[in-house]
Amino acid sequence: MSDDHKDKFLPNIEPFELHTQQYEKWFEDNWAVYESELRAVKAMLPEIGTGIEIGVGTGRFAGPLGIQLGLEPSHKMSRLAQSKGIKVTGGVAEKLPLKDSHFDFVLIGTTICFLHDVKAALQETNRVLKIGGVLIIGFIDKNSPVGKQYQKHKKEDVFYRSAIFYSVEEIIFLLEQTGFENLSFVQTIFHNLKDIKSIESVKSGYGKGSFVVIRAEK
Repeated sequence: MSDDHKDKFLPNIEPFELHTQQYEKWFEDNWAVYESELRAVKAMLPEIGTGIEIGVGTGRFAGPLGIQLGLEPSHKMSRLAQSKGIKVTGGVAEKLPLKDSHFDFVLIGTTICFLHDVKAALQETNRVLKIGGVLIIGFIDKNSPVGKQYQKHKKEDVFYRSAIFYSVEEIIFLLEQTGFENLSFVQTIFHNLKDIKSIESVKSGYGKGSFVVIRAEK
């Protein structure tokens, strides 16, 4: 394998290695936003089955949701997730070091915008899911008020500087291209982040909330 091919999906982990505490502090400072997003993801998550979170980070979603397995390229973030009892495998979403048809569900929570190749990641996710397995994707809709703010100020943010934001329609297109079907949606975060002081409601559909969760079946 050539060096070029090996580096094709090399993750940009530097911001997460250098600013892990800043990453963790965001969840503490924005606890109501975090809890709202967590509830939206939980609403779409199967109650039973073997699951994994791709881009598990420090375990902020997997931990409270009871997901015991994670995949994460950042060593520092992995150690924090492991300290919460999550078994973490190193690797990237575009080339999963996981068996075919192994999982009942896969969560990609707030990671889509950091991937080099979303289509490749979704193809890999499809591969590791059992027939009838479920993919859950949580993300900020780029056409939403929060999405527009993030894009406007992304150069000032150590994490989002190299991020690529997607609309719900773009993710739907990629899911359909990679063999997923029976899509369903919930949304939350209906105000500017700085104005959110209590937990937001979770509603069906998309187009009003800035944080959208899509559930799709293999």
